[in-house]
Amino acid sequence: MSEMLLVLDEGTTSTRAMLFDRSGACRGSHAEMLTQHYPQPGWVEHDAAEIWDKTLQCARRMVDHAGGVDRIAAIGISNQRETVVFWDRETGEPLAPAIVWQDRRAAPLCRSLRTAGEEGAVQARTGLLLDPYFSGPKIAWAMQEWPQLAEAGERLAIGTVESWLVWKLTGGLHVTDATNASRTAMMALGSGSWDDGLLSMFGVDRSMMPEIVDSAGQFGTTDVLGGTLPICSIVGDQQAAAIGQSCLDKGDSKATYGTGAFVLTNSGTTPPRSRNRLLSTVAWQLGGKRSYALEGSIFVAGSLVKWLRDSVGMIESAEETEALARSVDDNGGVYCVPALSGIGAPWWEPEARGAISGLSFSATRAHIVRAALESIAHQTHDLMGVFAADGAAWSGLRIDGGMVANDWMAQDLSDLLDLPVERPRFAETTALGAAMLAGVGCGWFDDLYQASAMRGGVDMFEPQMVKSQRRKRLDGWQHAVQSVLGAAHD
Repeated sequence: MSEMLLVLDEGTTSTRAMLFDRSGACRGSHAEMLTQHYPQPGWVEHDAAEIWDKTLQCARRMVDHAGGVDRIAAIGISNQRETVVFWDRETGEPLAPAIVWQDRRAAPLCRSLRTAGEEGAVQARTGLLLDPYFSGPKIAWAMQEWPQLAEAGERLAIGTVESWLVWKLTGGLHVTDATNASRTAMMALGSGSWDDGLLSMFGVDRSMMPEIVDSAGQFGTTDVLGGTLPICSIVGDQQAAAIGQSCLDKGDSKATYGTGAFVLTNSGTTPPRSRNRLLSTVAWQLGGKRSYALEGSIFVAGSLVKWLRDSVGMIESAEETEALARSVDDNGGVYCVPALSGIGAPWWEPEARGAISGLSFSATRAHIVRAALESIAHQTHDLMGVFAADGAAWSGLRIDGGMVANDWMAQDLSDLLDLPVERPRFAETTALGAAMLAGVGCGWFDDLYQASAMRGGVDMFEPQMVKSQRRKRLDGWQHAVQSVLGAAHD
């Protein structure tokens, strides 16, 4: 009997496979780390072949754990968005490194297009800005700089990570869903179709790109796992997390704190228009009908803790950050602006670089680590203000991702935002959202509201910080972030 869903959750630093039953309980999980390549400052690459090999390894492990493919109803896929893969249609092998969403190499191209006055038209048609974060500028750079792509001619296929995985799983189906397509800066937000003018701007032929499909349905089958399984959901990771958090009604808001941090507020069935440099994106598409969200993107969150551990040796594990933060009464005047790969919303400054300021002889390792954790709440507070200015004020925030296992950080978010913060007891909401969509796609559920029964219990955090303390924190942060922005403009 097919009683489980297999989710392939393709992240930035790892890939994993997870099993879910109808109640939403996770019945198994296996992850493999992905190698990050940094060929130049600001450049981030993956090996697409490694992504596939390790995803397949994880999937096979979970099929065995389930007791065989007959125990699995369908596959769901969630993925790091904006990361671009280039491959050969005939051999099915990568033609170049995958350019990761964090990569900033297309910054000069974006700057020249903004100078030429193109950003207004791009935002009006796609809901996005001209920033190297998005897939279109990455593709444009690659088409100019990597001759093997032009030499491939009609053999060249381009897609984001879910397209690559579906191609490999099915042996040649080239599709993407509307959530991922809406992150390329080449899809018209209103029609849900590729925009020929934007494809031309970025030097992309429509034939290279995948077909845009729903987020749930029947997207071919795979025979590489020991039997035949249908692929029934495809969704970008942040939209998957919003679904996993049951942000199904207009105004519902979630923040995911993983490698980066991403806040989405449900905007209903009408594409939102931001006046404050937030992003408009597809939340999901079912039956050809789209729901939308406003989004704010923070480029560095959990990757800051990884940097503290792996690059500067300030901590031995992420888990010790909570004890260090609690060991001091405050940040001691130390602020961390984590612009290690530029700074995202609402500033959108790709040339910004990180800074730790306010150091004195009384500052300790604990103060620096606490300042790093506090930067998450500071950046989220910046986003809260611009969401409100766009008419999407938060009444509360649902949080998830690996970082929020830290109770101190969850409470700090509530304190600085002065809002109730809700954390699900099962934190892997990205995979859960992909499972909910796959449950709809394979017929387990009639709609996402019915599928939301898969979401479990939650823990609540209520604000406790006094107003004067909050104001002092925010004033110090504004001084620190403006110093970083000023240096980027010098």
